[in-house]
Amino acid sequence: MGSASASSSEAEDGPGSDPPARMTTVSRHYFGGDSSESDHALRVDIVENIEEDYGMFVWPCSVILAEYVWQQRSRFSSSKVVELGAGTSLPGLVAAKVGADVTLTDIAHNTEVLNNIRQICSLNNANCKVVGLTWGEWDEPVFDLHPDIILGADVLYDSAKFDDLFATVTFLLENSPGAVFITTYHNRSGHHLIEFLMVKWGLKCLKLLDGFSFLPSCKADSLQGNIQLVEIALETEKPK
Repeated sequence: MGSASASSSEAEDGPGSDPPARMTTVSRHYFGGDSSESDHALRVDIVENIEEDYGMFVWPCSVILAEYVWQQRSRFSSSKVVELGAGTSLPGLVAAKVGADVTLTDIAHNTEVLNNIRQICSLNNANCKVVGLTWGEWDEPVFDLHPDIILGADVLYDSAKFDDLFATVTFLLENSPGAVFITTYHNRSGHHLIEFLMVKWGLKCLKLLDGFSFLPSCKADSLQGNIQLVEIALETEKPK
């Protein structure tokens, strides 16, 4: 099928009385086989807000990162994974489904998004931890995270938050020797800005891919944009 993010959808909530109910849909995402409803190895269902709230909508970067996780599933199996700015959490859920120990995080005060993540985990029978984590803030949860892999889909959309994001990523990498940060982003302002931030925070690029270079055609046909995938690590590992 041509659609990557919603091969089929079904209305979950209708208009309410008081307060007005949010209009949501359940989108289905297929992996493996021909990535369609008739032939697939994995299906993940996502509750989305059809009003396209930033944290409750599956964006193209999330579809591409989730596909990357699926294709690299042997690498993710048995790994500790943290997804930053998880939103609807598609990449993290795919990681959980292929055997990773997954912690899904989003802004600590955004209880609606965090509750939606919990609902999505329940819908997919995924045993993930859900944690409020705000970039650049050093609350207790961030000190307990020791990921092998950090995921972030479209987390580079607000330049005012870039330093907070990179501060958090750098801390997690320093707290987890050998860890990597894998992110997909729209190349809106040029990769040079990402390169500048990597240098500033003592990070290096391990891999840079065109997001469409590994995406099945049935998914690529429904997505647009100049989307990059980059794997990032510490420039130099600190002695253990």
